[in-house]
Amino acid sequence: MLRLTDIKLPLDHGASALKAAILKKLKLPADALLDFQVFKRAHDARNKQAITYIYTVDVTLKDETRAPRDLRPTPDMDYKFAAHAPAAFPNDHLNRPLVIGAGPCGLFAALILAQSGFRPIILERGKAVRERTKDTWGLWRRSVLNPESNVQFGEGGAGTFSDGKLYSQIKDPRYLSRKVLTEFVKAGAPEEILTEAHPHIGTFRLVTMVEAMRETIEALGGEYRFNSKVADLLLTPDHDVRGVKLESGEEIESDHVVLALGHSARDSFEMLHERGVAIEAKPFSIGFRIEHPQGLIDKARFGRSIPELGAADYKLVHHAKNGRDVYSFCMCPGGTVVAAASEPGRVVTNGMSQYSRNERNANAGIVVAITPEVDYPGHPLAGIELQRRWETAAFAAGGGTYAAPAQLVGDFVACTPSTVLGEVVPSYRPGVTPTDLSTCLPDYAIEAIREALPAFGRQIKGFDRADAVLTGVETRTSSPIRIRRGEDFQSLNTKGIYPAGEGAGFAGGILSAAVDGIKVAEAVARSIAGKS
Repeated sequence: MLRLTDIKLPLDHGASALKAAILKKLKLPADALLDFQVFKRAHDARNKQAITYIYTVDVTLKDETRAPRDLRPTPDMDYKFAAHAPAAFPNDHLNRPLVIGAGPCGLFAALILAQSGFRPIILERGKAVRERTKDTWGLWRRSVLNPESNVQFGEGGAGTFSDGKLYSQIKDPRYLSRKVLTEFVKAGAPEEILTEAHPHIGTFRLVTMVEAMRETIEALGGEYRFNSKVADLLLTPDHDVRGVKLESGEEIESDHVVLALGHSARDSFEMLHERGVAIEAKPFSIGFRIEHPQGLIDKARFGRSIPELGAADYKLVHHAKNGRDVYSFCMCPGGTVVAAASEPGRVVTNGMSQYSRNERNANAGIVVAITPEVDYPGHPLAGIELQRRWETAAFAAGGGTYAAPAQLVGDFVACTPSTVLGEVVPSYRPGVTPTDLSTCLPDYAIEAIREALPAFGRQIKGFDRADAVLTGVETRTSSPIRIRRGEDFQSLNTKGIYPAGEGAGFAGGILSAAVDGIKVAEAVARSIAGKS
């Protein structure tokens, strides 16, 4: 097959238009085209009066020598396993790989290991996804936080309560992201995620998909253990891993341990640091969530609401005078702002959308980039303390009930505390408290965001409308640490530990975390197969 790119068609094009456009671009008669498949479909809305679809297709020709010379062969996107377990692979725990964490990274690490015959054991500190969902709603509806079962912890990871975005900017020469999307489709995701340029799933669908993938892993010999928090590492005198100790006191032996921790596993990071595992602080971002009517964003992006395109999104960046970069993060069209705390006495926000993206508001993080060199120097875990400080401040500003502090954009820019809300109804549950958000982030962040909002209003008309709502705080944009690893994907100083995914500092989002899980699983598979 050959890959043909940049085929533009109007949004309302008919069923036969794509084939006709392919033939026109190839400059060939109809009988020369045996078949074609859509690889990707995006849209171009730069001209609101003539928004178009842009297709990339793979074509099969009767005679490829007649094709234009600039066409390239369709790349091989089929997944190739790195290694397979020997027939006599142990049936007991000894030498079976452990995967700590059942988020996207741990899920795909476990899946690849199971498909390769290595029968992984998955240790998840939280609960199975449906039980976890009930606990999460407990915070949202009743202000009751379960520190081990919430938006951050439990089967599916933090990505379960998000927009379910399935695209990334990572380099992917092996098309590992295709493996991820294909497995998601097998688990019940809509097939369109294979072709849409910016696919998403949404929370409700993610729940059933995670369950289906768990069943697949278990059918292949994998073993899930929920409510199984890893409290310590078992190490040899040479500082090689030989297993883990659970909070219950149980010890599980293994010399291959995948650390697929989420970005909020702070107690685990502290344990790893105490045990001497190489960790360093890394940059992340802090800020607020902002909400607008979704119709405002649709009009700014498309000129009007267009059902074929769904709810519009945006991506904004501003370089503030104080040297700080302010940008939109995790934009959720037609979504809600959700309570994402994992520790008592702290408030954290995140964004979430369902597959339909049909809630009244659009929301996104408006965040400021921070670095360990400037903002939290001196200790690998200093970023965690910074997060905790401002999450605690937000809890106090919200009234100490897990309500979140909120402020109207107009008041925030004018340095005036909010006392009432406007037409934009905040979606955060358990609720918001109008107040002054300047007490909830460091001064440099407040200054930069105040400058950025009017600048964003010049890019998207109405973005800085006076009654748009800011809700605080957004502190879990990415992991504040990196667990250092080498080219073999093992810890630099603790053999047998395989740091992976977002919590370890090597991914950001569902897709990139899943891809990193695949890469780490391959390294584990090669290591075990080489030993056997």
